[in-house]
Amino acid sequence: MNPFRTPLNITPSQFTISHQMKGLSIGSCFVEHIGSWLQKTKFNLQLNPFGIAYNPISISRQIALLSEATSYPQDQLFQHQDLWHSFDHHSAFSGVDLEEVTSKINNAFAESRAQLKKADYLLITFGTANVYTHKKTNRIVSNCHKIPNTEFHKRRLTVKEIMTAWETFLKELITTAPNLKVIFTVSPVRHLKDGFIENQRSKAVLLLAIDNLVTQYENCHYFPSYEIIMDDLRDYRFYTKDMLHPNAVAIDYIKEKFANSFFSSECKSIVAKIKDIQKAVEHKAFQPDAVAHQHFLKKTLEKIEVLEGETGLDFSAERLKISSRQSS
Repeated sequence: MNPFRTPLNITPSQFTISHQMKGLSIGSCFVEHIGSWLQKTKFNLQLNPFGIAYNPISISRQIALLSEATSYPQDQLFQHQDLWHSFDHHSAFSGVDLEEVTSKINNAFAESRAQLKKADYLLITFGTANVYTHKKTNRIVSNCHKIPNTEFHKRRLTVKEIMTAWETFLKELITTAPNLKVIFTVSPVRHLKDGFIENQRSKAVLLLAIDNLVTQYENCHYFPSYEIIMDDLRDYRFYTKDMLHPNAVAIDYIKEKFANSFFSSECKSIVAKIKDIQKAVEHKAFQPDAVAHQHFLKKTLEKIEVLEGETGLDFSAERLKISSRQSS
């Protein structure tokens, strides 16, 4: 029977991710889906300390700053339309008060800098090879912050440029953290404001650059999220209303593929138990004081205690929710 699809079979990775490992995730809005899912299922992961970033040069600069600086340089902040911004940060970090912006930036910076020093893996998602260079500073920026287009020069990166930026980092990585793994992926979100053809060329540059890095460095790996959407699912029913972003069904499918690639059988079992507990915690009873529901809450607490003992994971938030619903 014709399956009406061309499923993408992914060879499991030679290394696996566990809850005991530390991870750092940086990249486009797509990485937020994977990163937030990992965080929700209790993985020790720091997510986008600079906010969403799309191009490989800005992402490499962010990692370099975390590696080399003790805090984010305040002289890199600038004021535009009454707000303080950073060309390295998403607008979520912007604000009217310089000290508050600096504090917000450096709190995230300090946490992720500490995480990077002990990280076992990096999850990196490239969104586009199209970049904006600020003419005055001659810098490729992560975010233009609604500054007029006339102050920037737009162009597409080359494979060589991406390779040069990342090889510098990866060579140092091999020396200072030989066991650290890097998982690259390309966001399946299409940047159609650049046009259909330009979007495809941009993605092609990213894919070729990553292929070169993965081929050259043993600690680098590729997860085909782009191909899963574009070739495996390949249907508008797997997109949101804007027809650009993968919907919840597609995201869940990618999560499943990711788990099959990088989770051990034991890790998958733990994730399943966590999801079961979280589903139970979020359950809203019609009769919260009923004996049956109170028994259900007690059993859920018992499951938490067992899993905490087995894994050492923190379920304090779940415990608090259950306690608030238990009858005295």
